[in-house]
This record gives sequence, structure tokens and C-alpha cells, in this order.
Amino acid sequence: MPKSRYVPYLFLLPAIGLLIIFKVYPILIAFKDSLFSPNFIAGQKDKFIGLGNYISLFTDRTFWHSLYVTLFFNVIINPVQILLAFLLAMFLNKKIKGINFFRNIHFIPIAVSLPIACILWNIMLNPDQGVINSLLTAVGLPQQLFLSSKHQALWVIMAISTWKGVGYWAIFLLAGLQEIPQSLYEASAIDGAGKWEQFKNVTFPLMKRPLTFVMVADTVANFLLFAPMYILTGGGPEDSTNVLMLESYNSAFVYSDPGRAAAIVILLLIVILIIIAIQFRLLRSKV
Repeated sequence: MPKSRYVPYLFLLPAIGLLIIFKVYPILIAFKDSLFSPNFIAGQKDKFIGLGNYISLFTDRTFWHSLYVTLFFNVIINPVQILLAFLLAMFLNKKIKGINFFRNIHFIPIAVSLPIACILWNIMLNPDQGVINSLLTAVGLPQQLFLSSKHQALWVIMAISTWKGVGYWAIFLLAGLQEIPQSLYEASAIDGAGKWEQFKNVTFPLMKRPLTFVMVADTVANFLLFAPMYILTGGGPEDSTNVLMLESYNSAFVYSDPGRAAAIVILLLIVILIIIAIQFRLLRSKV
């Protein structure tokens, strides 16, 4: 009796069901909430205002500033993280003495939870008593404000997020590198190809799919990044680290405006989808 072509889909049903419950359904709820304005009169339902929250956001300077900070943050951190993760993966893929030691220690930042990592870095970056400024003073460099400076805070958060995320993404790229048959490098070496030619003609083409996955996943993760800004700066100084996710949180839990918060989340989702579509087009692979 031939197997039904629908059998594989039956095995996917549990995963699809969980995806709908925990991903699709919350998005629909957020969109519904974005069409309402809170009513603070006891016993009264929220007021339906249609696209009112979206129209309000488009005339809100705070929203546009948060969007700018979010886009600037991602334009810088995404390529930096992916490049460093790729270089780290290539190093970890080398067969040299002691490589297992480096494969273990590179995992340390991943093992530390993000909130704990933020607290530790906050202590080390303290302008007055932090160990980083003590080291700068010891080598004759001036002390820095770091998270207390509107010009440095976002860059410091980028550095912390990169320290935390590069090793994680390197794991996926390392797996991709180890899937490339060694015979391809041997054949290219016989043809006289050097290291650069091997990278250009063998490594990079066969790494497009892992790179696409890492690029998309890293983009989504960084657009939704919230903990470092919330823990380290609270969006300051002077809103220099106030990304859209933090603005959405403040709208819902500080200003008690869940409709505005939901509208920000929906617009952020649209921005993410547009950027991901561009990434897929740029890294479209025919292999």
C-alpha cells in the first residue's frame, strides 16, 4: 500500500499548532489591540479608534526617534556580528593544537544569561568605580562615561550585545563549514587555487544558506533586543538608546497605553519583514 503524501504533514501538525498558538495568534491579538484606545472609566470597554494609533505614531517625534535609533543600531550591529561570527567559525574549524580549548571558552558568553551579563557589564563600566575605567587610568588613558554618555551608550550596548551573540551565531556557521566536503578543497588545490580562491569559489558559495539563516535570525533577534536597553540605560541618556521595543514597553506599562504599544509592535514587525525580504533577495542561493 503506497504511503499517503499527506503523512509528513501529520507529523508537522504539532509544530504548526504551537507556531500558530505562540506566534501567529499573539500577532493577531496585537493588531486587534492596536485598533483600540484604553478607557480608564471602570466598567467601560476600550474605545475603537481604527487606525488612530498608527496615525498618532506618524506624527510622534518620539516614535520617529526610536525608529531611527533602532535602524541605526541594527545597521551597525548586524553586519559586525555576522562578520565576527564567520571569522570565529573559520578559526574554530581549523585543525590546530588546542582548538578544542578555544571551542569551549568561546561558549562562555552564551552560557551567561543576558540579564546577568548586563548587570556584570554595568558594574565593570561604572564611571567612578568600574574596572574598565581603572584599566584605562592604569595605561594613561582618560576615564569614560560609557553608559552615562549619550554619545557612547548605544555603542557600548552594541559591544555588549556583540560579545554576547557572536559565539552563538558562530556555532551555526561552524556547522555549515564542517558540512563542506574536504575533497572540494583538495580538488581546488590540485587545480592551483590559493586560500582566497578556495574561499571565493568553494567556501562562500556553499555557506550562503547558513549565512542566510544566521543573517535573518540575527536581524530578528537584534530588532527585538530589549533587555540591555532596559537594564543598562532605561532608554537614556536623552533617549539615545530608546529603541522601538523599549518604547513599546514604556507605552504599555509606564504610560498605560496598550493600543500605542501594540501599534509600535505591528509597525516593527512590518519593518523586520521588509528587511528580511531584502536579505533573502541579496543572498538568494542557487546551490
